[in-house]
Amino acid sequence: MGISRRKFMSVVGSAALGVAVTPVYAAETFNWQFGHGFPSTHPLNVRAVQVAARIKKETGGRLNISVFPNSQLGGDTDLLSQVHSGAIDMFSTGGIIMSTLVPGAGLSGVGFAFSNYQAVWSAMDGSVGEYVRGAFAKKGLHALDKVWDNGFRETTTSTKPIRTPADFVAMKIRVPVSPLYVSLFKALKASPTGINLKEVYTALQTGVVDGQENPLVVTDTTKFYEVQKYCSLTNHIWDGIWIVVNAGSWQALPADLQKVVSGAFNEMAPVQRDDIAKLNASLQGSLQKKGLKFNEVDVAPFQEEVRKAGFYNDWKKKFGAQAWDALEASAGQLT
Repeated sequence: MGISRRKFMSVVGSAALGVAVTPVYAAETFNWQFGHGFPSTHPLNVRAVQVAARIKKETGGRLNISVFPNSQLGGDTDLLSQVHSGAIDMFSTGGIIMSTLVPGAGLSGVGFAFSNYQAVWSAMDGSVGEYVRGAFAKKGLHALDKVWDNGFRETTTSTKPIRTPADFVAMKIRVPVSPLYVSLFKALKASPTGINLKEVYTALQTGVVDGQENPLVVTDTTKFYEVQKYCSLTNHIWDGIWIVVNAGSWQALPADLQKVVSGAFNEMAPVQRDDIAKLNASLQGSLQKKGLKFNEVDVAPFQEEVRKAGFYNDWKKKFGAQAWDALEASAGQLT
């Protein structure tokens, strides 16, 4: 920090006259690192870069956010640890991965909970979002108000399409490193393996796993279609994108900068959500042209299968009555 020559001479002159003065210093600047695992072409990264530019402009350069996509600073689990410790300032991924540190963040990722986007946004802009933000705060993370979208998750495989719950039996399937995902696919009698996103292409290519599950936008931007044959529209989990800030980094920001950050990211949320909606509307056709064979799925038998396996009852106990009531307020009765 420093003062201009004119201000310096004014201070010196005033001091010579015996006048008490308070030096005027330049405003403090902040440089943040925002790491995530999505490819650079994913709407999360594209819009985050735009938001960072807006924040820099609106704050007169007082806050500079450098966005690092594609796991440049580490895989999802490593980045979560880094933002928790303060090694980086911001991180973004789905709630299920976040749940390895903040169990409540997995609430929106309960299998086959949401049937459509109306139920999703009712929950995430309402009681479920409020509950999850509180859970983040208890773990030293500040979650921004509006959740961004990553779409409903679909299943791709190299061996056979998924049409009934029986098709999942014994299938080696990659899932994010999360107990909730593992639990869901075990309830479907599959053989799930937790693997970080940056390692999935190789795992599919070498046959370590037969399939994976992700929103179509991820299947496209990661080029999983090159090593998969089938895409079954299972819609088994809706996948949102939480943007969180290390609590220490957040609290160090002056209130006016906090307001700019919150406003910029929250105002971009509906734009990014619309990006995903438009992208998903066009992706099935483009992925078919790249070789993926699609099939529709009746999800009711899958939901009944996991219900019979005790999946919902188990997670109701783990999340607790308050969280589960918040979920069922938008999703309907699950147990």
